[in-house]
Amino acid sequence: MPDSPPLLCVFAGLPGVGKTTLARQLAGRIGACYLRIDTIEQALRDLTGLSVQGEGYALAQRVAADNLAAGVDVVADCCNPWPLTRRHWRKVSLDTAARHLDIEIVCSDPDEHRRRVETRIGDISGLILPDWQAVQARDYQAWDGGRIVIDTAHRTVAECLDELLGHLRDA
Repeated sequence: MPDSPPLLCVFAGLPGVGKTTLARQLAGRIGACYLRIDTIEQALRDLTGLSVQGEGYALAQRVAADNLAAGVDVVADCCNPWPLTRRHWRKVSLDTAARHLDIEIVCSDPDEHRRRVETRIGDISGLILPDWQAVQARDYQAWDGGRIVIDTAHRTVAECLDELLGHLRDA
């Protein structure tokens, strides 16, 4: 039986909804390469002094393509807020003949979401986390295609990961 093509799981969602927690858990569970845009963008700022715009996404997509071409599954942890960024991730999958899953993480309870944003502690040196006002003002555009949606409100990480793994088995 031939091996299945590698898998690119692209996470999306506003800051504070639980993307990083779930993306890390998923990458560990399936043995995938984990790419976090926040880490890449902060490294670019630190190393080059750039005012980072799309460079972090472009760099992550190149690293993802290298891994997928080598047969390694990839989990990309990013806001992925626009149809343009989503198309670029899909192109990576097409160019490498990889399977592709878009995974949007949401927190449907605004009070819980706000609490998470206001109480989270950063784990990337130098990265300034957005406050609640900045999260609400974020330009996060509606989806024009299918995706898996995981609502993290009032649920444990384990419950959300189990739901996500169920979707992966069905995909």
